[in-house]
Amino acid sequence: MQKRTKKPDIVSTFKSLDTEEPIDIYFYRPIGYEWALLFHKLGVSPNAITIAAIFIGIAAGICFYFQNILINVMGMLLLVWANSFDSADGQLARMTGKTSPLGRMLDGFCGDLWFIAIYAAICSRLFPEWGFWIWLFAAITGFSHTTQASMADYYRNVHLLFLKGKAGSELSNSATLKENYRKMSWGKNFIYKLFDSSYISYTVRQEKLSPKLQQMMKIIREKYNGEAPEWFRKAFREKSLPLMKYTNMLSFNTRIIALFISLFINRPWLYFAFEITVLNIMLIYMIIKHEHICAQFIKQLEF
Repeated sequence: MQKRTKKPDIVSTFKSLDTEEPIDIYFYRPIGYEWALLFHKLGVSPNAITIAAIFIGIAAGICFYFQNILINVMGMLLLVWANSFDSADGQLARMTGKTSPLGRMLDGFCGDLWFIAIYAAICSRLFPEWGFWIWLFAAITGFSHTTQASMADYYRNVHLLFLKGKAGSELSNSATLKENYRKMSWGKNFIYKLFDSSYISYTVRQEKLSPKLQQMMKIIREKYNGEAPEWFRKAFREKSLPLMKYTNMLSFNTRIIALFISLFINRPWLYFAFEITVLNIMLIYMIIKHEHICAQFIKQLEF
């Protein structure tokens, strides 16, 4: 008799319930889960799904150039579709254990390419009215966006590190990345070395914005051989958990809701204003709060 393979539970495809927000848990993850099951049956790899998500998301961005609400709504639906694929690739990777550095690289570029297309479309749409000022507005917004998203991702992975251990987190350390970078050859590892060159800068920027966290991590590495004691892991999770809602709001869903509203009222520039004001205030609060938490733990770890 042929042994039937047990279908993986949907919760097992989450990064963790601590770091998932309601829109993802009740909408994107269930849809992504069904896509992941289908693609698994068809033998489609997680990286292929990510590439498809990239093209769908770029197509969505192009739709926002037109001052036609029906085309804009089509773009919104395409963006939702793209994000369901972006959810599915990670769920399929966790479901099958097919994670890879290339997959991480593609997943990182995926959202960036979506928003480059969205920003370019909005700027082109508003250029006749705003002139070159809209491109400057977009550049400032883009810088804010990348900082918001990178710090949200960083704090989420710090939380996952102490919740699930190294296997459940993608937290990177610039010193380790630089060491691996030096070991790689441009001839044999061109793609990975190119990616790591930009990823090192990305990680260094995260570390510069979190000095107390870096001090705390240094103590854990030196005093505890990189293995945080159990009491600390429990205490850190309790303090860090309330901040996870901010990491989620600074990632995708909140900004997309703001984007859709701005398009419905035909004021897409308001989306840029929302990112520069509301989301930057949220970012500053999150960093200050997280640094305060780390400062408290530094005293306890040094005792």
